[in-house]
Amino acid sequence: MDNHHLKALLKQVQCGQLNLDAALEQLKTLPFENLGYARIDNHRCVRTGVAEVIYCEGKTVEQTQGIVQRLARHHDNILATRASREIYEGIREVTDDCVYHSMARIVVIKPREIEKVGNLAVVTAGTSDIPVAEEAAITAETLGNRVNRIYDAGVAGIHRILNVRDDLFQANVAVVVAGMEGALTSVVGGLVSCPVIGVPTSVGYGASFGGVAALLCMLNSCASGVSVVNIDNGFGAAYQASLINKLAAGKTGHSAADGDGECPTGAGSGSDDTDISLVKAS
Repeated sequence: MDNHHLKALLKQVQCGQLNLDAALEQLKTLPFENLGYARIDNHRCVRTGVAEVIYCEGKTVEQTQGIVQRLARHHDNILATRASREIYEGIREVTDDCVYHSMARIVVIKPREIEKVGNLAVVTAGTSDIPVAEEAAITAETLGNRVNRIYDAGVAGIHRILNVRDDLFQANVAVVVAGMEGALTSVVGGLVSCPVIGVPTSVGYGASFGGVAALLCMLNSCASGVSVVNIDNGFGAAYQASLINKLAAGKTGHSAADGDGECPTGAGSGSDDTDISLVKAS
């Protein structure tokens, strides 16, 4: 249950629109709900500001559907990552309120417009790195960050990254996605004053060892302010970058519900046993 839905529930109790027993019934699934094959962390959004994210690889369509149905009761902008077309079609069977980003392999369930803040740059060395970069970019945008995409600016043509240095200078944080030898992360780290998060990709010929070469290169970077996530982990980089960007932008991610502390017009005098379902976020 996210803060918006939780505040709406408490406001209904405060204003006499919902009795205590009905409210308690809705809160019974906090902090988690056991589906047998998954224990859904309904309390995570209250703690961190972001609902539990569904990692789809290794899950059956039926398992994913069950998790989506439970999360969608009280959350918006739910991320389902590493989602195949089959998983997406399965999600559509239980809710058509979703969008599939095929290159990023992400489904956003119950997408809702959210204020984009700050400046988060996502940079790739090559075009082949874009799928991982898009996982980062879509994740960051869904979490409420303003994203600047800078693609195909690798070190083989160093003038390309130097040509966009003004864009990099304006970023609060940069996610740099690179395969092969992964050198672009060090180059960007040596240019900017903001934190840089390196994402090694599995792009490259045999001696790249599926991204291990890029990973080791980034871990051994001589540029200060560089941190590194796992191979192809665009989601993890975006989540960390979102935390940094929102701190820089003065946003915590815990937005208050509209009309916080006020009862809806005409409320407050209703019967104590009136049972009104949870208000949906718009």
